[in-house]
Amino acid sequence: MVVRKQFYRVVEGALNKGVRALSDSGRWSHLVDWGIVVITYTGRRSGRSFSTPVGYLAGPGADQITIGVERPGDKTWWRNFVGAGGPLSVRLKGTERAAHAVAHQDGGKVTVTVQLAQP
Repeated sequence: MVVRKQFYRVVEGALNKGVRALSDSGRWSHLVDWGIVVITYTGRRSGRSFSTPVGYLAGPGADQITIGVERPGDKTWWRNFVGAGGPLSVRLKGTERAAHAVAHQDGGKVTVTVQLAQP
């Protein structure tokens, strides 16, 4: 089981780096713009800045997106947004937007609701 988790972390890390690189490139960013955003946030304890690609669904309003957290027990980034939530930036279709995110736990399921600031 431990080897399996380590394997998934290595593969996930490599995929995340590849998706971030595609998203950063002007030429190839359209390949990942169809359902993936890159979020950048500051760690609640470390104070360090982190960027990670995540899948999203458009929210009920034009300025809201919802991120479903897959395997939330194996991830820690969403915990920065528990309670009152916190600030982050979202690279959505090539545009960096300021936002505020709040994580919601329902049993073993976690969703993060992101309210985008006006451009």
